[in-house]
Amino acid sequence: MTGELGPRYRALALQTTTVGVNGMDVPEARAAMLAAAGRLTGSIAASNAFLGGEVRLVVLPEYFLTGYPMGDSIEGWRDKAAIAPDGPEYEVLGKVAQTTGVHLSGNAYETDPHFPELYFQTSFVIAPDGDVVLRYRRLHSMYSPSPFDVWDAYIDRYGLGGLLPVARTELGSLAAIASEEILYPELARALALRGAEVFVHSSSEVGSPRPTPKGVAKVARAIENLACVVSANSAGITGTPMPAASTDGGSQIVDHTGAVLVEAGPGESMVANAIVDVGALRAARRTPGMGNLLARVKPALWTQVYADADVERPNGLQGGGVERAYFVRRQAEVIDRLQRAGVIT
Repeated sequence: MTGELGPRYRALALQTTTVGVNGMDVPEARAAMLAAAGRLTGSIAASNAFLGGEVRLVVLPEYFLTGYPMGDSIEGWRDKAAIAPDGPEYEVLGKVAQTTGVHLSGNAYETDPHFPELYFQTSFVIAPDGDVVLRYRRLHSMYSPSPFDVWDAYIDRYGLGGLLPVARTELGSLAAIASEEILYPELARALALRGAEVFVHSSSEVGSPRPTPKGVAKVARAIENLACVVSANSAGITGTPMPAASTDGGSQIVDHTGAVLVEAGPGESMVANAIVDVGALRAARRTPGMGNLLARVKPALWTQVYADADVERPNGLQGGGVERAYFVRRQAEVIDRLQRAGVIT
């Protein structure tokens, strides 16, 4: 449905159980990933039918195909759990989007032929025709490679549009934020300044009846940017030594005013569904007033402060030799620099 200013439709943050592939060999893992992708058609179709056929956007949890790389080397996880941009997993996911008639958003580990030693954690949106219309590689990651680690080469290859993509679709302008990146206001603001209206947020986070950092951040990012957040958490992760329900529940949809429209409890669930009114969002962005924070941003105030701050440095993996110990060492070096600069004591 399209109103005077923009579309209005039902979005679904589909809370599904993640099966970790950590203990599997490569053939077993690949089969499990295809099976996880294939199961989505039934879940989405049944949910949509129950909800009256209004669902146009479905967001899936973080790394829903594989779980996270606990105990695996960079090389081992790349070979076992990272999918190719043109691989069979995307083919299956494209068919899911086509069969169910939705824009399908999710998050997976992905290889890149231009950076063969690495993998990137990638959030995507697949249109109802089966084409990938958005591919965003996570920029803030504690233990996995990101484009920031090969910054110069990545920018040369993909440009700013590939680094901070926004997809103009019939559902509005979509942008992806991966997991804990919701805690970084700069990312959401940069995407909003590039036109993003709806943030698709694939997450795997603590499910708690008490406020959590990510829960607070989702509301804050919506208010700051007059943007909608559709956030899908997992219904737990099986197949790893971690207690399965540690990341279970709390999928939610937040509107552009910061109102939490709906929130799911624990378990596999379609409860986190709500109407996204992009027309109302656009009207709010066009209206002068104190609440229009996006129109009151002053980027020039902060350019020098950010330019002078010596925190994480780019290109740390430019020379190859990738191993997970690098990420802990990098943070220790950052903390040391911040102490010497008097930022922290």
